[in-house]
Amino acid sequence: MPYPATDSGVKYTRVMLKISGEALMGDLGYGLHPPTVARIAQEVKSVRDLGVEICMVIGGGNIFRGLAGSAQGMERTTADYMGMLATVMNALAMQSALEEIGVYTRVISAIPMDQVCEPYIRRRAVRHLEKKRVCIFAAGTGNPYFTTDTAATLRASEMACQAIFKGTKVDGVYDKDPKKHADAKRYEMVSYDEVLQKHLGVMDASAIALARDNNLPIIVFSLDEPGGFRGVLAGKGTYTRVQD
Repeated sequence: MPYPATDSGVKYTRVMLKISGEALMGDLGYGLHPPTVARIAQEVKSVRDLGVEICMVIGGGNIFRGLAGSAQGMERTTADYMGMLATVMNALAMQSALEEIGVYTRVISAIPMDQVCEPYIRRRAVRHLEKKRVCIFAAGTGNPYFTTDTAATLRASEMACQAIFKGTKVDGVYDKDPKKHADAKRYEMVSYDEVLQKHLGVMDASAIALARDNNLPIIVFSLDEPGGFRGVLAGKGTYTRVQD
C-alpha cells in the first residue's frame, strides 16, 4: 500500500523501529537504564513529530534471553516464553517514557495480559497508527522458537510498514566485527541473499527471508548517535540498506 511523503520531505510515513533489549541497558550490565530509555523515547518523538507513524519491537535480552536459558539446561519452550515476558517489561518501560513526553502509546502483546496491555488485533493496531499513536508490539510472535527480529518483520508486514529501521551499536552492516577488526568494511547496500549467504548477522535467517518475500527494506543504523533515527529517516547519516 503506497503512502504519500510527509511535508517534512521524509519519504516514509509508516515504519518499524526494532531495537534490542540491550539498547536499554546503557552502561549497566543488566536491566533498564532510565536515562537511556528516555533518550530513545526522545528519538522516537522527534520522528513522530514529523508525521511518521511508528511501530516498535523491543527485544528482552537485557532481562532474559530464551536461547541463553535453554543453553543452561532450561526447557526451550519455557525459556522462550520467559523471554517474551521480558519484552513486555521493556515495552511498558518505553511506553512510560514516551507518555512522559506527551506521546500517546499503546503496548500490544501477542500473549494476552489485559491488565497491563492490549491483545494483538491487527485492525485495532492499524487504527492506533492512523491516530498517530506509537504501537509497541510485545511478546514476540507469541510462539516459542521465533525471535523478536522475526516478530518485527512479521508485524511490519502486517501493518504495511514501508521499512524496518534496526537500531544497533554500530552504524551499519560490516563484513566482520568492526570492534575486533580495524579493516572491517561497511556495506552501503547489501541484498537479502548476501546477508544469508555470508551470515552477516543483521537479523536471524527467518526474519531476513520474510523481509525478502515481502520486499521490505531493512535499514541498519546506530541508535547511539544523537538524532540518528530522524537523520537516517531523511536519508542522511551513515547506515546500511538491506534490499534486493
